[in-house]
Amino acid sequence: MRAGLKGALVGTVCVVVLGGGGYGAYNIVSAPDGGGGAGGHARVQTGPPGGAEVTGAARGFFAAWEKGDAATAASYTNYPQAARELLTAYSGDAHITGVHVTPGTVAGTRVPFTVRATVSYDGRSRPLSYSSTLTVVRGRTSHRPLVDWRPSVVHPQLREGDTLTTGESPAPPVEAVDRYGTVLTKDKYPSLGPVLDQLRERYGAEAGGTAGVELAIRHAGDDADTPLLTLAEGRPGRLRTTLSASVQAAAEAAVQMYAESSVVAVKPSTGEVLAVANHRADGFDAAFLGTLAPGSTMKIVSAATLIDTGLTTANGPAPCPPSAVWQSQTFHNLDGLAPDEHATLSESFARSCNTAFVKFADEVRTDSLTREAQERFGLGGDWKVGVPSFDGRVPAAGGPDTAAGLIGQGQVQMNPLNLASVTATATTGAFRQPVIVPLGLDGREPARARGLSPGTVQQLRAMMSRAAHSGTAAGVMAGLGGDIGAKTGSAEVDGQSRSNSWFTGYRNDVAAAAMAQDGGHGVDAAGPIVASVLRISG
Repeated sequence: MRAGLKGALVGTVCVVVLGGGGYGAYNIVSAPDGGGGAGGHARVQTGPPGGAEVTGAARGFFAAWEKGDAATAASYTNYPQAARELLTAYSGDAHITGVHVTPGTVAGTRVPFTVRATVSYDGRSRPLSYSSTLTVVRGRTSHRPLVDWRPSVVHPQLREGDTLTTGESPAPPVEAVDRYGTVLTKDKYPSLGPVLDQLRERYGAEAGGTAGVELAIRHAGDDADTPLLTLAEGRPGRLRTTLSASVQAAAEAAVQMYAESSVVAVKPSTGEVLAVANHRADGFDAAFLGTLAPGSTMKIVSAATLIDTGLTTANGPAPCPPSAVWQSQTFHNLDGLAPDEHATLSESFARSCNTAFVKFADEVRTDSLTREAQERFGLGGDWKVGVPSFDGRVPAAGGPDTAAGLIGQGQVQMNPLNLASVTATATTGAFRQPVIVPLGLDGREPARARGLSPGTVQQLRAMMSRAAHSGTAAGVMAGLGGDIGAKTGSAEVDGQSRSNSWFTGYRNDVAAAAMAQDGGHGVDAAGPIVASVLRISG
């Protein structure tokens, strides 16, 4: 038996050694009935599986997988139907044969392993090799040791709803380049992986390439296929993007410092996306597709609403009491923020006083914030970025959510792309819908909005500058020269020990925004990310 799987099968499974080493040398005489490889009348076991049970379940699963017996392999898992479907596609649609599994050293209930196989299609063959891990658990009803099923058991990049397929690629490959002609690759810029896959799917034909043959992950929904192995090279077409390789590199490095973080940088004068980066365990593109409450960074839009509706001005009154009540809900400021009953809007903005904004819930209309967000900042306007994006949501919410929306809580949803665009609009007065490839490439019509008046822009810039020089963002923005401004934010989320960290800022003709889930205050995680990007790009 191979190293790392020492132990015997338990229960009444009879293993007949046919000779030789490896899992192919074992014949499982009594196949598992609905999962586990152990049947008969063995006494009921409870608690976590023991060492012999772990090795037995893993050994049975591996042996059946190697034989291409999807049904038997699936029966060693706790979700046999889902496992059978994927394992059937593994040898069927994916054309993977000659599977050879080498286990590593067992650690408790976890079994690491390496897979070596061959992918063959239309007379072409390529070797395939990768590593993964499985965990053995006790079945809830059968009480047998079972492989805890998840798609990543079959391949570490598979997620729920994914499958594997081999054939001619649905789109020709592309050689994506930045605004200056530098080639952008997944190896050098890992965060761009999902974006490059989407660009290939959407623009492979327009870029003039020819399709190849490849093994790929087919994702559920609208996500582009993720290539895993190329059997026949296609000819890539050249696709110019708006990205900047240097800014992208800074963004990649910045998010690596904080878990579950994302950042986007745009050029306010054009709307061009300069960088997009994510550092997330789930691989989700939260920078473009996230839907989270933006916290106090929403006060940029809220301040514009108050100014444009004539309720106050940057130098007008916006008192900051210690608490504020709106429709039976009490709102507080961050700990340590001293109240100021004589504060101006600029002062309350720079100090990020929640209660100052909540107090205006009595005076704004239910749809005031919504109309400002949509008509002036372009949020929710069906953006045509060039890849899929969520374009912000600021609904006309009544009740307590009227007040909550003014401080970026309640039903307000954004992501770093939306927030970077908000900052770009605030600093220029014009909403320029973000793009990652030129609109002329495929004749896309951008979303449009009326933008802001020069007077509102002047006041927003002054307030953001104050926040960056002497307000809550001052420490993070220290040392950045040029024309700078910023806004901090944190959004409380039920079930999290800390709030989500948000931050947006600008430096000259670059605006950036970042978010880190469970990252704390805006200056704790998102702020340093934005500052790092602005430092290299401003």
